Amino acid sequence: MDIDSESTGTSIEDNTENFCDNPTRDTLAEGLMGLIKPTVDQLDERVRATRISQLELKQCIESLTEELKAISEYQQNTVDLDIYVKKLINAKQRVTVVTNILQNTQDRLNRVHMSIEKETNKRKVLLEDLTEQEPTTSN
Repeated sequence: MDIDSESTGTSIEDNTENFCDNPTRDTLAEGLMGLIKPTVDQLDERVRATRISQLELKQCIESLTEELKAISEYQQNTVDLDIYVKKLINAKQRVTVVTNILQNTQDRLNRVHMSIEKETNKRKVLLEDLTEQEPTTSN
C-alpha cells in the first residue's frame, strides 16, 4: 500500500488519551456548547409555551363546539350550524396533530438537552481529573 493511500483518519477511541491534552479543542468544544445550549433551552421553552397555547385553544374549540350544539338544539328556527361544527371539529383535529408534532419535537429537544448536559459533565470530570493529575512544579 502506498504511503499516500493510507488512511490518516483516527477513531475517537484512538484519541481518547489525547482529548484532554488539546486546550484548543476543549475551548472550542466549550464555546460550541455555550452557543448551542442557550438556543436549545430557548427553543425548548418556546415549544413548551406553544404546546400550552395549543391545549388552551383545543379546550376553547371543544367548549365552543358544545355551546354551538346547545344553541342549535334550543333554537326554534333551525339554523344549520352543522357546517360550522364540522369546521370546528376539523380545526380541533389539526390542533391535535400540531400538538403531537410539538410533543415529538419537545421530546427530541429534551434528548438533545440531556446529551449536552452529559457531554458537559463528562468534560468537567475529564478536566478535573486532568488538573488533579498534573504534577506541581516548584521553582
